[in-house]
Amino acid sequence: MNQFWNTIIADWENILQKTIEHMELSLVSVVIACVIAIPIGIFLTTHKRLANGIITVVSVIQTIPSLALFGFMIPLVGIGTKPAIIALTLYALLPILQNTYVGISGVNPALIEAGTGMGMTRGQILWMVQLPIARSFIMAGVRVVAVQTISLATIATYIAAGGLGDIITRGISMINTNVILAGAIPVSLLVIVVNLLLLLLNRRLTPKGLREQSKI
Repeated sequence: MNQFWNTIIADWENILQKTIEHMELSLVSVVIACVIAIPIGIFLTTHKRLANGIITVVSVIQTIPSLALFGFMIPLVGIGTKPAIIALTLYALLPILQNTYVGISGVNPALIEAGTGMGMTRGQILWMVQLPIARSFIMAGVRVVAVQTISLATIATYIAAGGLGDIITRGISMINTNVILAGAIPVSLLVIVVNLLLLLLNRRLTPKGLREQSKI
């Protein structure tokens, strides 16, 4: 245990730098995935004939081994953060897309009919009825993606994208458990913190009345 803390103290500046790099890789990838997947999911709710085909195509990406996908990026866009972000974004699309589609499709048709009867436009129904109800589904997808992306970002070290994977691979090459833990523990802490923050955000965004109903 003392050796582990000595490793942390001796290398804390590098660990902090790699943690920041890891956070940037993960955050940018998740945000881009949300910007792409949520609008597509909304679009598919009004074009259901396309839904199965598009979701199936996106799901094929999940079948590609992560290391292989990172490798495929090298001849296409080289090495560094850009190919890593592209690969991480591709992996992040399916859960957000699927949850957005399922969440909005699952809204009670009676609520949509009521909104239409009140003179609301399709856009108003989407923003004021469907999205608020489907938000928990969408946020669940984002939480899954955030955890998945933070974990997968460790592989980005193999294409020189930085992050905590650099420390983990260095520890493996040295056969040094303390160095491996110095990279692995921050990854686990990031997963826990981000998951809790997203849970808190979802709770904050949930109207008080719905929160009270969920407790009953």
